[in-house]
Amino acid sequence: MRSVILTILLPLLILVTAEPEGAYPEKEWCIADEQTPNDVLQQALDWACGFGGADCNLIQPNKPCYLPNTVRDHASYAFNSYWQKFKNKGASCYFNSAAMVTDLDPSHGPCRFETLS
Repeated sequence: MRSVILTILLPLLILVTAEPEGAYPEKEWCIADEQTPNDVLQQALDWACGFGGADCNLIQPNKPCYLPNTVRDHASYAFNSYWQKFKNKGASCYFNSAAMVTDLDPSHGPCRFETLS
């Protein structure tokens, strides 16, 4: 009898305690695609930090996101800054196919990548 009750109640208990889908929105970041050549990333980085309006202050020397000092790391920070700032206005995480969306937080050490989700 006890095993019959557990067989019936256990699935119900799991359903009741499970978090409803969509209750907590996924956090997402826009980062440089690993397969994109550095020259393409540099062009997209220059656009994001210039005309694009990304906040690139933290990837300057002696700032928290300067290291590692690579085009890929700096592009990831700039792409994410731009996308977080403008995604609610229709901006995409594309950058001429140089970027992609991830749900893995790219923050490292003192460098924090923002997310609005």
